[in-house]
Amino acid sequence: MSEQDEMTIDEKRKYLHKMWGRYRDATKQEKSLMLDDMEHVTGLNRKSIIRILNGRLSRKKRTKDRGPSYGIEVRNAAVKISEALDHPCAERLQPSLVFMANHMKRHSQLYVDEDMLRRLEIISISTLKRLLSNTNKSTEKISRKRFPKRKRNTFKESFPMRKIPYDTPEPGHFEVDLVLHCDEDSSGEYIHTIQMTDVAMGWCEIQAVFGRSYRVMQDGFESILENTPITVIEIHPDNGSEFFNQHLLRFWKNKIPELFITRSRPYHKNDNRFVEENNSSLVRAYIGHGRLDTLPQLLILREIYQDLVCYHNFFLPVMKTIQKVQTDEIHYRRVFDRARPPLVRLAETGILSEAHVERLFNLRDQVDILALRERLETNINNLWSVRTPKTPIPVNIYETLRKEQDKPLVTLSFEPTIPVR
Repeated sequence: MSEQDEMTIDEKRKYLHKMWGRYRDATKQEKSLMLDDMEHVTGLNRKSIIRILNGRLSRKKRTKDRGPSYGIEVRNAAVKISEALDHPCAERLQPSLVFMANHMKRHSQLYVDEDMLRRLEIISISTLKRLLSNTNKSTEKISRKRFPKRKRNTFKESFPMRKIPYDTPEPGHFEVDLVLHCDEDSSGEYIHTIQMTDVAMGWCEIQAVFGRSYRVMQDGFESILENTPITVIEIHPDNGSEFFNQHLLRFWKNKIPELFITRSRPYHKNDNRFVEENNSSLVRAYIGHGRLDTLPQLLILREIYQDLVCYHNFFLPVMKTIQKVQTDEIHYRRVFDRARPPLVRLAETGILSEAHVERLFNLRDQVDILALRERLETNINNLWSVRTPKTPIPVNIYETLRKEQDKPLVTLSFEPTIPVR
């Protein structure tokens, strides 16, 4: 109810009841002034106010109920119109009664005359509610019908839902996500980025693929597994079908038989909070949100990701939450450890052999970071200098798979030697 609406009868009676005590004890001159105020506030006639104050303040109960103002014809017409509009509420139905009556009359679905139109025009919402109170809307309303439920993906439900704890000390628990490079146009095939982020170390592996079919997704994961020095214990993607399909899960089973596969809860992006954060700070921050859908762009993007993975894992300091301190009854305050690059964190765990750690640090020492940063900037400019044709050019998906010459110059694997070409 708006404050600008007129007072109802009950509200006027309440106001007069509040004023009655003061009016009773006032002098004649004060009563006259009070009557002026009450007349102005309620809009009632002065004599009516005096009769109410001197008589009965509460409203008299009706001694005889009024007869029905609308016959069975009006009720039947209202029921038919309500059924035609799928039984809306009386507040929505009442303004459309006259229009719908004329409309249904033109189609010979309802007989109405001038008297019925006049009654449909003046009928109140409360009266309309009473006329339609016995209508069984639950069985007749189309939007209330129970349609067959969508088939549940029992295959996906066989994998548990969970959130990898932020204080997981053991490396190898990877959150996985797919970044789409389609801008606002999601039609056709375009480039995607697979990113895996280790929760404990902050180590990231990134690979670009064309589309998200089984073959390209397998090719991208094989590239990541060849480059990461961390043994993969768990992968934790979202519920996308590009991750949960028979072909890709067969690949994981054959590649890592003891792999633990979990998934995040549907529509809970925070269950993959670390990889989602890196989607913004690594992929989107350096590559942006534009559309990439050509083979030359894919090849340049893979060169960028080789440098970006080295740049992030070897040099960029990462802070990790070590605990949450309760400051009061509700709020928690995060406590971070000393910022270190993921490579330093990985070396401190002791899971790698000394020879392997030494090779990784020697590799880092050979990197010219300024040249690396300049090469990153140059490749990013080259990436967006490749113009996307107005008419999409079909791309053979097999040409986007890694070949021997497309492999990275350095492979960070557990092999006894680091192959350098």
